Amino acid sequence: GSAGVDVETAVDVALFTSEVQLIDSSIKGPLRHNVCALLLGRSSTSRQGIFVLLGVIDADYTGTVKMMVYTLTPPVSIPKGNGIAQLVPFRSCVPNPGDQMRGDRGFGSTGPLQVYFAMDILKGKPEVFVNLISKFGDSRQLKMMIDTGADVTIIS
Repeated sequence: GSAGVDVETAVDVALFTSEVQLIDSSIKGPLRHNVCALLLGRSSTSRQGIFVLLGVIDADYTGTVKMMVYTLTPPVSIPKGNGIAQLVPFRSCVPNPGDQMRGDRGFGSTGPLQVYFAMDILKGKPEVFVNLISKFGDSRQLKMMIDTGADVTIIS
């Protein structure tokens, strides 16, 4: 059988920017049979340029399941009832944390937000000045990108 259950949007949505938006789904917690689930984008959705970020739905979550969605090519319209994601259920092997219940709070409700460094790279590339010194003592200062995503950088 299928590994996941399709998840539909509960409202009409318009994505006018490439920023992540929270979209209400048609599913409310808690999930049945005391299971947790991974919320994943469907491959057909990703192929259309709409991306659903991975999420974990805990067994004790009682609110509306929300999807974190973005596109690289706005504007995009997503009609109500469109199955853009899927829930893949699993049984948690983590011991019960005691009396801590998530309820209808999500997105970090069990701890503080922990973003230590964020840089807006849409307006410019993250760059730094680097001093290169040859074995002969020659030096040169270059302006380089901090993270190009490449495993190797070649300088000529």
